[in-house]
Amino acid sequence: MNNRNIFVACDTSRISQIKKIINQIQNNRLKIIPKFGLQFFYSRSGRKFLEKFKEDFWLDLKINDIPQTALSAVDSLKDLKKCKYITVHANGGFEMLRVIKKKAKTINKNLKVLGVTVLTSLNNKSLKEIGHTKTVEQLVLKQATIIKKSGCDGVVCSAHEAKLLRKKYKNLFIITPGIRLPGDNTNDQSKARVMTPNEAFKNKVSGIVIGRSLIKGNIKNNIKRLIDHLNQ
Repeated sequence: MNNRNIFVACDTSRISQIKKIINQIQNNRLKIIPKFGLQFFYSRSGRKFLEKFKEDFWLDLKINDIPQTALSAVDSLKDLKKCKYITVHANGGFEMLRVIKKKAKTINKNLKVLGVTVLTSLNNKSLKEIGHTKTVEQLVLKQATIIKKSGCDGVVCSAHEAKLLRKKYKNLFIITPGIRLPGDNTNDQSKARVMTPNEAFKNKVSGIVIGRSLIKGNIKNNIKRLIDHLNQ
């Protein structure tokens, strides 16, 4: 079970809660890497906390800007020595993705750049509202092609599109958010693009991101629920 990449979305700005999550996700059955997003990174103490963090972590900023600005943003993160993954958004285009990947190599040889495709909160109707003419599946396939061509290390997409991407790219590193344990609420994510961990791994994803299903309530009990679910 340890060969499965599992990330926990640490969606809070409270240092005390972050420390609790980090402490209680530790177990001898699964290696769970914390993922810190905008909420924590932008908080008063979040950036300083990550400077001193001693374990591998994922910084989920979804960088999306003109190439030079995006490049400068990544360069400003070079003091975060244990950052193993960083996200950039495919909407920034091929050149932005390419220069960020090139810069990442100079910052930390272990830093992996993941390209984000269509967010799991969106669906075909949402895409149409913002001017896209492609379906979610069509757009994700297009974005994944650009991400891969740019040299980035992997793709972030829903577990539903992951199945399509795996057919096209056998060795692509695919991480899927929008993961819930059976029976848990989907909250702000599109129900059509949310899956359970086992459903996602059956679609041959490389790793999954779980948030509320792990950090809400009793974290240790939630970890046990996850392990029991993966063993089914």
